[in-house]
Formats: sequence, structure tokens, C-alpha cells
Amino acid sequence: MKIRTLIVDDEPHAIVVLEKYLAQFNQMELVGKCADAIQAFQLLQQKPVDLMFLDIKMPGIKGTDLLRSLKNPPKVIFTTAYSEYALEGFELNAVDYLLKPISFERFLRAIDKIYQLAESKPRPVIIHETPVSDHEAFIYLKVERKTIKVNVNDILWIESLRDYVKVVIKDQVYITRQKISILEEMLPENKFVRIHRSFIVALGKIDSFYSYSIEVAGHELPIGRNYKQDVQKKLKAEQIQFD
Repeated sequence: MKIRTLIVDDEPHAIVVLEKYLAQFNQMELVGKCADAIQAFQLLQQKPVDLMFLDIKMPGIKGTDLLRSLKNPPKVIFTTAYSEYALEGFELNAVDYLLKPISFERFLRAIDKIYQLAESKPRPVIIHETPVSDHEAFIYLKVERKTIKVNVNDILWIESLRDYVKVVIKDQVYITRQKISILEEMLPENKFVRIHRSFIVALGKIDSFYSYSIEVAGHELPIGRNYKQDVQKKLKAEQIQFD
């Protein structure tokens, strides 16, 4: 499900930064960019918005005053260069309060709070969708209290553990709270194949296979009956065929 997002800020550079950060989240849909509170108020009457990045000190009406005027406000993350507004921001039940200049790491923690607030929503997994080269494609995984950057090309396979997934790379295993189906949507289709309801495998890491299993790094992983046809199609695309 997409999170419909609005940016409200009178600084063009601040909008560019937030837009760049949001573009790395598949789940985020930017529905508007406003330079002041009046524009934002009008847009909110016309379009549904789930999350608003809201500057506080703007010409005319402050962001905090805009929020007070809304009967059914969306979730709000305040963005400002002034720390003195923090208390007022949190009194208005803001999800977070970001001080400019906003780093991506700090932005990521704010987005994580949005996911935690949503019942049964997974923690965010982000994939850089327009890498300069294949070697630069990556995802971020929330592991315990840390957010870890993982190069997509390093992943061997992914295993579902009910509400968690195990992401296996060479000499390392990461466990993160996530649904395997959500993670599957984030990965490049030409590099991975779902072989079982519990397993996703990197095509380039397959060492050998039978009609019922695939071997990766010395581990034999099962091919589910309902996935066999799709697996065969993917392997044929790689000029590999079943016996």
C-alpha cells in the first residue's frame, strides 16, 4: 500500500532534498509540493494525504498553525532549521521533528516511526532503483536497532521466518522484521526468483539444481510445486534448463 505524501516548505532546496530521499522508498507516493501553508491547505481539501513533511517557519501562516486548522490532519513530520519549535511540534502529536540540514540516516529513522505506527506494517526496506551500475544497487535492512546497507549483488538467498526474514550473504546473515512478499517486490526481477513460499534465490548465485531443489553456496533449497513453472521460466531466460 502506498503512503501518499505531501511536502510543504518555502525553501526549494529543502523540497529537492526531501523529494530525493522519498524517491528511494517504493512505498512512498509524492502527491504534492507546496511552498506555503495556504497552498497546502487547498491541496489537502482536494487530495487524500497520509503523511506531510511540514516546515514550521514559513511566510504568512506557520506550519504549526496550519496543522491546528485541520480537522483530520495526516501524520506529520516537522522539518525546520529552528530547534526552539520542537516542544510545540511534539505537543501537536508530530511523528518526528527533523532539523535542517536533514541527513538521510536521520530521515530514515523518521520514516521507520511511520511504519511502526501503522498496525501490522513491516519496517521499511529501501532499494535504490536507479543505480549508476549494478554494483551500486542496494537495500537497507532494519536489524535490531541498526539500519544496515546491503548490496543487492551480495545476497545469496532470502528465507521467510513467519513475520521475519533471513537475508543470507557471504559470511553474514541478517534477520529483520519483514514479510518475504514485501521484500520480493523490492528486489530486481531479473536478478532474483521466488522458488518456494519461504525462499527467494539470487539467480547469479545458483551453483546447481534438480527439478525439486536448487543449491546455493553448498545449501540445498526446495523448489515449491506452485513455483516450479516460474522458476523454470527464469532459468530458461538464463539459458539453463531442467533435466
